Amino acid sequence: MSTARLIICDVGPRDGLQNADRILTPEVRAAYVDQLSGTGLPRIEAVSFVNPKRVPQMAGAEEVMAQISRVDGVEYAGLALNAKGYERAIACGVDLVQYVVPMSESFAEKNQGTTVEAATEVALELAAQAKQDGVKFAVTLSVAFGCPYDGAIDPAAVLATAARLAESPVDELMLADTIGVAVPTQVRELFAGVSQLDVAVGGHFHNTRNTGYANAVAAIEAGATILDSSTGGLGGCPFTPNATGNVATEDLVYLLEGMGIGTGANLEALFEVSRWLSEQMGAELPGLTYKAGGFAPVAS
Repeated sequence: MSTARLIICDVGPRDGLQNADRILTPEVRAAYVDQLSGTGLPRIEAVSFVNPKRVPQMAGAEEVMAQISRVDGVEYAGLALNAKGYERAIACGVDLVQYVVPMSESFAEKNQGTTVEAATEVALELAAQAKQDGVKFAVTLSVAFGCPYDGAIDPAAVLATAARLAESPVDELMLADTIGVAVPTQVRELFAGVSQLDVAVGGHFHNTRNTGYANAVAAIEAGATILDSSTGGLGGCPFTPNATGNVATEDLVYLLEGMGIGTGANLEALFEVSRWLSEQMGAELPGLTYKAGGFAPVAS
């Protein structure tokens, strides 16, 4: 497997916090981003430019971006779900704008108040605008394996949308198992198809049914060069029933490093961030290794 360009993106400050009962202030969220930027991770999803009335946990994105201390070599990403969100992201100076195209009509309506086709059209328009603005642009195909409302998703439909987007100036395509229903055989097949396109491909996995880590490895084996994860496994979608957390960043790093796949991240530093975040949230996080600790693998 090729892992020369493997990027681990911690989405905790956005996806990790957006469904949490406890709302952190912009100051604390900025401190969270700053802690992550000292772990060696190459990318952090710092904020979400969404309506704070719908997702109050993400209010004050501009304040967060204004207070973080940027570190050279770290990309600071922001989620935008429409043109207004894109404009806010650009004004804040994000390095990467992330947009979402749902793969089911019901999820598109509930998550973004749109349709699959309309979301795709906006993605194409924003990709062209981002190229003009000189900003990286990524599209996540959400519920790519299954939807809580519409059930299983046809892989051919995902491939068709991915192919259409790959013909635009989109820099990255992320396939998201938003509700954690995929298994490695499905992941391997879908990623193998999308990896044939002329675009960088990544995976966003939730561990809802305890398959997230196996799916992450399958994605890399099939050509993925980017993986999302969240500090301590915190996270979930506020518009998805029974949505639980992402794969934990430190657990994923432990797994990959043990397999000989370099991530550039400092595991002990990641443990410290998870312990700090656990204190901020007032509860233990779902991740395991920040509690168990690391372990040197047997040399092969």
